[in-house]
Amino acid sequence: MSLMARDLPAAERFYSEVLGWAFRPTRLGDEFSVGFLDGTPVAGVGAVADSLSVAVAWTPYFAVDDADTTAARIRERSATVAVGPLSFGTGRAALAADRDGAVFGIWQGKAIPDWSMGTDKAPAWLELRTRDALEAAIFYAEVLDWACAQPGCCQVAYEGGHVVLRHQGDMVARITGGAVEEAPDPHIRPRWHVYFYVPDVDSAVRTAVGLGGRISAPTGPSGADDWVTLRDPDGGLFTVTSSDPLPGSPR
Repeated sequence: MSLMARDLPAAERFYSEVLGWAFRPTRLGDEFSVGFLDGTPVAGVGAVADSLSVAVAWTPYFAVDDADTTAARIRERSATVAVGPLSFGTGRAALAADRDGAVFGIWQGKAIPDWSMGTDKAPAWLELRTRDALEAAIFYAEVLDWACAQPGCCQVAYEGGHVVLRHQGDMVARITGGAVEEAPDPHIRPRWHVYFYVPDVDSAVRTAVGLGGRISAPTGPSGADDWVTLRDPDGGLFTVTSSDPLPGSPR
């Protein structure tokens, strides 16, 4: 996960206080840092150029073997590659959007050791909120080689009304659809959303609000009282939770 913030030091202070992260510089320069939780890397935060009028948002980046090949697959399937692939630090990256407009990135190159997500980690998991979950799952499987026969490949299954992506047994993402038969709602934009584990949701929410963040949605799906969606002071949207992603099923 990566966040492009308007004020990098302010974003570091906010997420340090709310999520308990410690930030370290990287080889990518002074405008990008990585947040660590208990010594494990969890997310990158960079500074948006002052000349760019873009919304602050958390964006998932998926590791690929060949950025150019993946970018070609994205275009072949009528989706968009907005930026790149470009050389960036120790690898190559591109920013894209799927056919419904959900933004994501791809990364070819070395990753920081132990960078992972899933059970009891932060980020906990990703969720793609879109119209047609099955169609989206097919798109990403074709583009990113999900559900392939290669060792270490992510596996895809239908669980609890969601398309679920697992890696080495841990749920790392799910795709949620809805209203396929209805006209698209112009006020709802398909997007990737990130969930972060915290030991105490109420404490995290109080800290976030005290630092200039705000509550976007007070509870999670089905009224769950241990999921709260927040916006950071720049508008970056994320959810803090202490619960399982799919209650009643293994993570």
